[in-house]
Amino acid sequence: MRAATLAAVLAGATAHAAGTNTPVLDQRQENQERRIEQGVESGALNANEAARLEAQQNRVQRAEDRAKADGVVTGKERAALHHRQDHASGTIARKKHNAR
Repeated sequence: MRAATLAAVLAGATAHAAGTNTPVLDQRQENQERRIEQGVESGALNANEAARLEAQQNRVQRAEDRAKADGVVTGKERAALHHRQDHASGTIARKKHNAR
């Protein structure tokens, strides 16, 4: 009986940890921040563009934090976060390749 209880507790703890785990979103966030930095270093982005892109990334991060706040990131929340990252990625690409 004790082993079954322990197994149930461990399974619940693992499920809770996995519920807020978003490694793909975290990696995308890092990649996009790196793209912004690279754009500034290469001169493809000016300071104003970089500030706006960083603010956009901060908004995505806050949305992710809100999704994690209840302990579970649902499929719908993940999809919305990926959509936000897709939009941010397109914005970065456009700003880096615009003809200022």
